[in-house]
Amino acid sequence: MDETDLTPWRRQVHPEGINSCGKDNLTDVFGWTVQALLAALAFMCLILKRFCEPSATRRPWLIWFYDTSKQGAGALVVHMVNVYLASQFVGDACTWYIISFLLDSSLGLLIIYAGIKCSQFLAKAKQWDLINFGEYGKPPSPKAWLAQCGVYILLMVVEKVFITLLVQFKFWEGVSKLILAPVGNPKVEVTLVMLIIPFFVNILMFWVTDNFLMHHSSSSEVPKPRSTGTGRRIFDRARFRMQNASRNSGVPEESESEILLSGDDEAIIVNNSSSSATVVV
Repeated sequence: MDETDLTPWRRQVHPEGINSCGKDNLTDVFGWTVQALLAALAFMCLILKRFCEPSATRRPWLIWFYDTSKQGAGALVVHMVNVYLASQFVGDACTWYIISFLLDSSLGLLIIYAGIKCSQFLAKAKQWDLINFGEYGKPPSPKAWLAQCGVYILLMVVEKVFITLLVQFKFWEGVSKLILAPVGNPKVEVTLVMLIIPFFVNILMFWVTDNFLMHHSSSSEVPKPRSTGTGRRIFDRARFRMQNASRNSGVPEESESEILLSGDDEAIIVNNSSSSATVVV
């Protein structure tokens, strides 16, 4: 088949011209390589986020895997759906892919956030602990992880259906003709829509979504540094005496000031004894 036979067919499928991005460009060797590179960069971003967490509340690796794998599974489902849908629209496949991707990363993110909040509300109201995002029990239960993965993927499917219906408006046809109009090379278009633009958008989206999915420790759960030394032991002893005095109603209670003063006397005695020991030495 010569060039004259190929040209009309290409123009029929891609009205914008021969050099426009077709569905095969998204799924050829170069397209899959670019997508694999993007997945690796997104994974590295989530690892970096873990090391940016405060050391006192940093997630163990297993909990981190449970949190991020849900996001990875949902992102994979949406990505594959976007690749398929891009090939079903008339025109440049890359433009339709990036339109769907940007809508998923903006309006879709709000839908996912609302869905996660609804799931957490139901988990607390109905005692459905398995679907309480970020909570896996002690020790962490794979059943909770699987249940939350299923709910999150379901949320992604609902979000994708809504975005797909939104893209059906004719407004997006005009956008698809303009968004990548200056680019004429299919490989450049694939690099833009599947690596460069998603890389910067995914950094923000994955970071924010990970915050939605992870468990947030309350101030009472954060371990506090314990003070040591003579002063701390005397204070604990005085507090213990005050609690015992309040419990024993038959015994005359010591006032808080008396107990603390006795603690101060003990501190003075301890300090004097330590000073004497220093002099003797």
